[in-house]
Parts: sequence; structure tokens; C-alpha cells
Amino acid sequence: MSVSIPKQIKVYNIIHISKLPAILYAKHLLSDAEIRKQPSVGEAIGMREIKRRRLEELELTSHPGLFVGECVPFYFCPRSIMLYMFYMRNHPDIEYRGGQEPIIHLVADFRRSVEWADQHGLRWAFTRSNAGAYYVEHYSDMKDIDKVNWDAVTAADWSACKDEKQAEFLVEERFPWELVEEIGVFSYEWIEKVNDILLSERHEPIISARKDWYY
Repeated sequence: MSVSIPKQIKVYNIIHISKLPAILYAKHLLSDAEIRKQPSVGEAIGMREIKRRRLEELELTSHPGLFVGECVPFYFCPRSIMLYMFYMRNHPDIEYRGGQEPIIHLVADFRRSVEWADQHGLRWAFTRSNAGAYYVEHYSDMKDIDKVNWDAVTAADWSACKDEKQAEFLVEERFPWELVEEIGVFSYEWIEKVNDILLSERHEPIISARKDWYY
């Protein structure tokens, strides 16, 4: 049976926990283009060549002139393929070898995020597949959300739908910390670590141990 469009669509950004203090200081998640303008803080994760391509080569088809790397990226699901690469610790284009446990999920509501971007004059889009690939179509109309393959997005076994599993939501330049509703972590031990970082923070999302979001 095909998966229908969720009534409440959530989006997920994954970071190394050591990046959280910088996000709190900026009060925003920042795009790679913006992060490059800041002093380096925390553990960098991701694939070097794809990050370069997203910054220098890949423009949004729905917003010509706006590069993918100038946007804050989210997946439409936890337990992403990228997280699996961190779990395996053997990809030649990923320098990070610290495993999946220090990686945390920052969760926001898709529709609220779109409303915020529109209110602040920031462009946004979503894709049917990995935005780091060539020839990806970008959509910027909520009517097109059915273009996302929700069967692939929610699939536990993604061997036959790897590209569509990686559908992305992109927000130009920055994304506000106050829209992060939940932080999903590997175990209760990591709840304590996140709580220590959030100490005295005005906006404190729910922190949940979500072992099913990990490999």
C-alpha cells in the first residue's frame, strides 16, 4: 500500500552535537555558504566533493541564481542515508569517523517553516531526490508536495529507492532555532549531553531518545 502525504510533515537536519553551541549563539542554523564566513566551530561532517558541488555548481531550478549550498538543508525523514555513512565510518569522501552516536536530529514542522521563510522574504524549495545530484528538479509551490515519493522517504530498506529516500527541503541562508521542535538523540546519555548545552537557553525543544532513528 502506498504511503499518503503526511498530515503533519516534519523535516530533519542532522548535525554533530559539537555544532549545537554555535547554532544557539547565532540563533539560527546556517547554510554552508554562511558557515564558511564564520570561525570554524565544532565537528564538520558531510562529503567534501558534494558540499563543493552544492556551493559552486548546483542552482535551484525554481530559483535561478540561488545555489543549493546557500540553503539550510533538511530531509523529510530521520535515519537518513547520510547517517548510515557515518555509522559505517568508511566512506572515502567523509573525513569524519566518529560514528552515528554524536549525531543529533533537529526536527521542525514543514508548513511552519515555509510560512516563516515567506514572512522573512527567504526563498525555499524541496526536491524529489538528493539535492546534491545533477539534474534535480526543485519545487517551490506547496501544491507540488505530492511529487515527493513518500514510499521511498519512509522506507526502512532503501536499496531500491536510494535517490528518492534523500528528498530535501531547502531554506535560503538561515533557519531559526525557535522553530526546532524536537531534538532526537541516540540514547538517554545523549539527552543529558544536549541538556547541558541548552542550560539557560530560552527556547528548549523536546529532547527524545530515538534509537529507531539510528542504525
